Amino acid sequence: MAKPPRPEEDARGAPRVPVSMLVQYRFDTLEDFVAEYAVDLSENGIFVRTEEPRKPGSMIYLQITLKDGSKLVEGFGRVARVGKDGQGRQGMGIQFISFDDESTALIEKIVAERLERGDRK
Repeated sequence: MAKPPRPEEDARGAPRVPVSMLVQYRFDTLEDFVAEYAVDLSENGIFVRTEEPRKPGSMIYLQITLKDGSKLVEGFGRVARVGKDGQGRQGMGIQFISFDDESTALIEKIVAERLERGDRK
């Protein structure tokens, strides 16, 4: 049974926090990664700013890195929506599909720390 949403949750099912993380991704048969910046993060997904979003439903292999260049997490996601964020920036919302336990725990830790500081989207 699904738990009821908390007041700070939106339609995506989890609170979002602002981030500035480099996200590299590839899709379909492309061998090269595309690099863009994420503007928000939740335990369920990430919004990536891009002028060339993929179609909803597209599967993407993600590598998310910190500003210092160290790799943060990697795994598979699915484009859940394409559109603009709250500040009018074009991009795509990517739902996390398959990340290892360590990557998932790190994402949860980042979101929890930022929520504790009062950072919310």
